[in-house]
Amino acid sequence: MTEATAHSESSDRSPAQPRPAKDRPWVMRTYAGHSTAEASNALYRTNLAKGQTGLSVAFDLPTQTGYDPDSPLAKGEVGKVGVPVPHLGEMRTLFKDIPLTGMNTSMTINATAMWLLAMYQVVAEEQNPDLSPEEVAAQLAGTTQNDIIKEYLSRGTYVFPPEHSLRLIGDMIAYTVHQIPKWNPINICSYHLQEAGATPVQEIAYAMCTAIAVLDQVKASGQVTEEDFGKVVGRISFFVNAGVRFVEEMCKMRAFVELWDELTRERYGVTDEKMRRFRYGVQVNSLGLTEAQPENNVQRIVLEMLAVTLSKKARARAVQLPAWNEALGLPRPWDQQWSLRLQQVLAFESDLLEYDDLFDGSTVVEAKVRELVEGAKAEIDRVQAMGGAIAAVDAGYMKQELVASHARRRAAIEAGEEVIVGVNRFETTEQSPLTANLDEAIMAADPRAEEAALESVRAWKAQRDEKEVAEALAALAAAAKTDENLMRATLAAARAGATTGEWAQTLREVFGEFRAPTGVAGAVGVAEAGAELTAVRERVRQTGAELAGHDGGRLRLLVGKPGLDGHSNGAEQVAVRARDAGFEVIYQGIRLTPEQIVAAAVAEDVHCVGLSILSGSHMELVPAVLDGMREAGLIGAGDGDVPVIVGGIIPDSDGRRLRELGVAAVYTPKDFGLTQIMGDIVEVIRRANGLD
Repeated sequence: MTEATAHSESSDRSPAQPRPAKDRPWVMRTYAGHSTAEASNALYRTNLAKGQTGLSVAFDLPTQTGYDPDSPLAKGEVGKVGVPVPHLGEMRTLFKDIPLTGMNTSMTINATAMWLLAMYQVVAEEQNPDLSPEEVAAQLAGTTQNDIIKEYLSRGTYVFPPEHSLRLIGDMIAYTVHQIPKWNPINICSYHLQEAGATPVQEIAYAMCTAIAVLDQVKASGQVTEEDFGKVVGRISFFVNAGVRFVEEMCKMRAFVELWDELTRERYGVTDEKMRRFRYGVQVNSLGLTEAQPENNVQRIVLEMLAVTLSKKARARAVQLPAWNEALGLPRPWDQQWSLRLQQVLAFESDLLEYDDLFDGSTVVEAKVRELVEGAKAEIDRVQAMGGAIAAVDAGYMKQELVASHARRRAAIEAGEEVIVGVNRFETTEQSPLTANLDEAIMAADPRAEEAALESVRAWKAQRDEKEVAEALAALAAAAKTDENLMRATLAAARAGATTGEWAQTLREVFGEFRAPTGVAGAVGVAEAGAELTAVRERVRQTGAELAGHDGGRLRLLVGKPGLDGHSNGAEQVAVRARDAGFEVIYQGIRLTPEQIVAAAVAEDVHCVGLSILSGSHMELVPAVLDGMREAGLIGAGDGDVPVIVGGIIPDSDGRRLRELGVAAVYTPKDFGLTQIMGDIVEVIRRANGLD
């Protein structure tokens, strides 16, 4: 049968059997933002023209952590993992020619969420001069992620201590419920918990514990009446992860639906079924995307998308998919288009949206959902018995559990018990045309973005009324010392022309800053040492003794996270495995300057420095560390130099350049064997000390 005949016969059959009406598809988004507001705006308008139905804004790390581009901590990070938005002028550029009163915008922003929402609202007001601010606010629709608890556990873009962060979240929720009723003021985000190693039970439980902490905060603040509290619950949304075990993941979503309904009905007395509905968006699992045979990521993404779309009763409200090459670097517009088309084919070509729930009555599904619900309830009770999510963060319990869970998964992959196609099995492959030129298979961030952002801040400050800015920031500080809702003072600062860094610094001076527990000290690593780890341990012991000049010396490894990159999962796993291998590990957590890392290397008299950078800022931060170590005499003295190794999402060309600059070894996501890496580190130390 020819293709033409097949199409003809299909067309002849279709009029006799009218197809059922389809449900409305979920909101289709692409997580995007890079380099500059101008470049990101062009990308957004292109994506909308391709059929995307909502925006999902990625901000750069300085914006997420409350620094302007001219801060020393921002060096090398501007425009790398998202778009820099240091002031209202850049927010205007970001959404130029995009009518905000007709758009559904998701903003992945947490510690500075109040500030970004304020600037978004002011831009919308400017776009609609014929409407009052109240009329504009009533039309805005979208989401601010605004879940700070998971930042302490996984993603690391927190700024303020937990109690003050919860206050900001509570103020935003109260404000939006009254002023921006179509806005989701928080997206309780279990996505990054799974990235940090959470099992489905932990992902459900810790997300629910976060929800309890947030809802209790709003209730205790007294800013919302009992009559309106159902509206608060109705505007809470979730942002989840979906892994490749798509049957289990689909059951996880059904368990989420059941538990949320029960929690909001029984704990908070919400009687309106509509307000109790579990509403969530999703980005499928980036942790499972591989650098090796990256074309396999396409089928992984499709399977993960099915987990959150197949079950009508637990279907996502919004979906954004990563691109096949995200383990290699920054996706290009074509790569993002491919991911958008995956959604469109499922929604518009398949018959999925024509049917009721496919799994009602399935005994297999019901049993799995029951198992997940009961496991999650037990873990929720454990956390609540500690005093709730904030107490569990302060105690390090949840972080420690995630690090341990992640360590178990890594060990299973290395042992071959968990199969990753193309990584630890079926590694033989043909050359892929997609990666024939790796340097062109990803998009490079504009190297001029940082200078453009610096000039933008200089120009912005030159034209604003400094007296008005100072008064607005002083009013913000005064309000922060009371129990006043901070949203109105934040809006006033945005209208006056304050910057992102100034808003955050004002609140830092009132609230203080915070460093979350690393979870490494108490985490359980590899339970039983196999032959490979045993051999590495002996090599570590032997080398330590040789360097110490007597038996009992230990090798000391400094694991450093320079810059603003808060994705600490890799660094934590390296630290845990190094400890299992017999190293003395110095790990001080995230967000360190190169100077702080060099000072720690000197103070701890380490034998090796390992740097973990996933934000793309390795070409700025690693040379800064190397220069500092040379000045401190740690490099350049011949035998006894302290070698530096680097891990991250590092293109081949950058890896070659780093080795030319003096880095001893470069590791990327394809190097999954942590025990082998530990063995490599020992040999690097031996060579640096002339032992072999």
